[in-house]
Amino acid sequence: MSSAKKFLTKDAPDIESILELNPKVRSSTTIKPSIETKNGKLLWKRNANHKQCNSACSGLVNNFDDIKHTTLSERGALREATRCLKCADAPCQKSCPTTIDIKSFIQMISNKNYYGAAKAIFSDNPLGLTCGMVCPTSDLCVGSCNLYATEEGPINIGGLQQFATDIFRRMDLKQIKPPYLPTKMHQSYHSKIAMIGCGPASMSCATFLARLGYTDITIYEKNNYAGGLSSSEIPQYRLPFQAVQFELQLLLDLGVKVEYEKALGRDFTLKSLREKKYSSFLRYWCT
Repeated sequence: MSSAKKFLTKDAPDIESILELNPKVRSSTTIKPSIETKNGKLLWKRNANHKQCNSACSGLVNNFDDIKHTTLSERGALREATRCLKCADAPCQKSCPTTIDIKSFIQMISNKNYYGAAKAIFSDNPLGLTCGMVCPTSDLCVGSCNLYATEEGPINIGGLQQFATDIFRRMDLKQIKPPYLPTKMHQSYHSKIAMIGCGPASMSCATFLARLGYTDITIYEKNNYAGGLSSSEIPQYRLPFQAVQFELQLLLDLGVKVEYEKALGRDFTLKSLREKKYSSFLRYWCT
């Protein structure tokens, strides 16, 4: 009989006790030494002397490689895409500043045509990956979604856009000019065009001009990097530098040239550009 008791199972504890779902009443107060409170205040950003903190701040490294930049997995993207109503009036597209055909690229994602979805996005917006990460969609396309008032909420359009364009980035494909362009373009398409500042506006404008067939486009950038505020102001965990470099590479694939550390007024002037026979020059600021 005693040997049989070894094989008997005991009643499992209540699941509430395992998960600690039952509220517990504290029998004593939480005591925190004043020295810990004072050391914690040194880490507050609003503290003027927050840089003079203890060794807790000394081991920080500016490395965000462990951040998961994509907001949707493939399973989540497919589920989100199937929720789209494919509205005839497409209010999401009407509220998008770049007028991307949102209904079409969501339909392509639901059919697992990720290349077609990315192609539809980049056709209307050369900075589709950047906008998918940082665009305030809650005030634009997502805010106008007809599912906004439902229980599950509106379609995560920004996440779907980022999902499709990020897959295209990993495909490592080059951007080419439209095949329908004639082999012999008019002489005006070979005119020299200069752009000042390699920010989002210049990158978009240069992409559309190159797609139209213009062959001699040069962007002058005063810094030693491209992207403008996308690279200098937005932190890496919100917009990784690799995303900006990917969109820059798509621009370079079309034959656009970028010259770094060339500032207007310091290294060249508008007069010098005219002397170099630039037929047009544009300057863009990103606000």
